[in-house]
Amino acid sequence: MKTALITGANKGIGLETAKQLLGNGFYVYIGSRDLRKGLEVAERLEAEGFTHVEAIQIDVTDDASVKNARISIGSKTDVLDVLINNAGISGVRVDDNGAYIPQTWTASEASIDTFREVYETNVYGVVRVTQAFLDLLKRSSEPRIVMVSSTVGSLTLQTDPTWPAYEFGKYAVYGSSKSALNMYTVHLAYELKDTAFKINMVDPGYTKTDFTNFNGGEVVEAAKRVVKYALIGQEGPTGRFFSEETNPETGEIGW
Repeated sequence: MKTALITGANKGIGLETAKQLLGNGFYVYIGSRDLRKGLEVAERLEAEGFTHVEAIQIDVTDDASVKNARISIGSKTDVLDVLINNAGISGVRVDDNGAYIPQTWTASEASIDTFREVYETNVYGVVRVTQAFLDLLKRSSEPRIVMVSSTVGSLTLQTDPTWPAYEFGKYAVYGSSKSALNMYTVHLAYELKDTAFKINMVDPGYTKTDFTNFNGGEVVEAAKRVVKYALIGQEGPTGRFFSEETNPETGEIGW
C-alpha cells in the first residue's frame, strides 16, 4: 500500500485531497498543526469507511515539530511515496466574525514582520518538511512531491494586463512567497531529474475554503487537480507549473 503525507490536511483542500488519495488505496497521514483537530478529522474519515488514515502533529514552522513528525512516520513505515506540501497562509487577518481586517499588502508598505510570517510557512516550511522526509521518499519506486502553489506566484501572469485577475490586487507578500516556492521547486526537481522523482507545482484554483472566505470553486475539483500530479506515471512531467483553471487545455502556465 502506498503512503502519503499531506501538510495542513485537517481542513479545506488538504482534507479533500486526503479523501481522494484514500479512495485511491493510499495510507494517508493527516498532517495537522493542532493534533486535536487532526485526530477529529481522522475519526470522521474512519467513520466514513476510510480505515487507512492517521493524524500526525506537524507545525511546518517548527523544527522540532517537523523532526518529531519524521520520527513518528519513520517508526511506522520505511517508505513515503507522496508528499503534498499543502500547508500555507495568506497572511490576511480575519476577525471573530470572519471579516477581513484591513492591513497593508503593497510592496512599498507591507511590513517585514508580515513578509517573515508568510515566508516562514509558505517557503521555509516547505523546505523544512521536504528535506526532513526526502530520505523516506527516496526509498519509494515512484516518489512524488506536489507543491500547492498559486497563479499569483507567476511573474508571467502578474505582468500580463490581459490576465483576467491582473487588476484583482497585487499581493506582494503572498505572491512573492509563491514565486519563491516555485523557484525552490525548480531547483529541487533539477537536482533529482535523473531519479524516479516527479516534483511539480499545482495551483488548485480559487476555491471555497476559509482561505478565500468561502468564495470560489468547489473543493472537490481543486483537490482533483492536486491528486492528479500525485498519481502521475513515470512518463509524466517534473519541475513544471500547472493551473488547470487558468489553462484548461494543457494545464501548464508560465513562470
